[in-house]
Amino acid sequence: MSFGQGGPSWGGPEGQQSPQDPYGTQTAPDTPDWAALADASAARARKKRWTYIGGGVLATAIVGAIVATAVVTTNNNTDPNNTTATELPTPETLPNESVQPGPSFSSQAPPPPPNPRDFISSAQKDKLPLSADTLFPGKKLKMGDRAYTKGATNRTTSCSAATQGALGSVLAGNGCDQVIRATYSKGGVAVTVGVAVFDTAAQAERAKEQASGGLASLPGAGVPTFCRAGAICRKTTNAYGRYAYFTVAGFTTGKNVTVSDKDVYTTGDDLAEFTFRQIHQRGKTQASAATTAG
Repeated sequence: MSFGQGGPSWGGPEGQQSPQDPYGTQTAPDTPDWAALADASAARARKKRWTYIGGGVLATAIVGAIVATAVVTTNNNTDPNNTTATELPTPETLPNESVQPGPSFSSQAPPPPPNPRDFISSAQKDKLPLSADTLFPGKKLKMGDRAYTKGATNRTTSCSAATQGALGSVLAGNGCDQVIRATYSKGGVAVTVGVAVFDTAAQAERAKEQASGGLASLPGAGVPTFCRAGAICRKTTNAYGRYAYFTVAGFTTGKNVTVSDKDVYTTGDDLAEFTFRQIHQRGKTQASAATTAG
């Protein structure tokens, strides 16, 4: 068999000759030109890339133009109320304080309140009324769970008349102005408390230090005579401010007091404590009034 006749055609219908071969010779089927295809694909990719780059450059140029226009427009704005970033105040010119004033405090400390003792240490400052009723008010006295009934009261400017033994001369020698006394009783025990009044605290202190003898008991108002005619009684002496105060306590039957008679000691201590509180209250009342007035 010859290669030109009798075999099937590879490029078209059976027996048809290729128009490019005048001699009837059969050729291989057409194959793609891979090199050309690759060149065409590369050309398309380069074109697309340049398109993207060109679009990005254009977009960047447009944004830059808008920003430049905005800056120019802002800088040309003549509105005095339109402050640009370059016109903001520097840190040195910013206000350091709030517009609203803060609270102010005085650098000077307030003076301390008056001392109550100052008012009861001198007759010039101690001006409250002074009597048996102001020192020993009411008809009864309660200290803790103990209640005492008030008996007689007395006020005298003859200080020695309210004393026994050497106490009268001691009070007079230190300038005593008056003595105010009151008696209280409970369960067969009675106590008389007396307050000697001086012009100054120094006088009252000296009278306390020099005290000898004692206070004369004050009977009456249901309380019989006690602590007289040599009966042994319990006595106390104290001073506070311009006041010296004394107590004499014993049995209403005239019985002598011993150290085991606790009721007598308690009664005398209660009346001494109450008298101290009354004198101190005079100072507190006047100190409070001075603070309010100031």
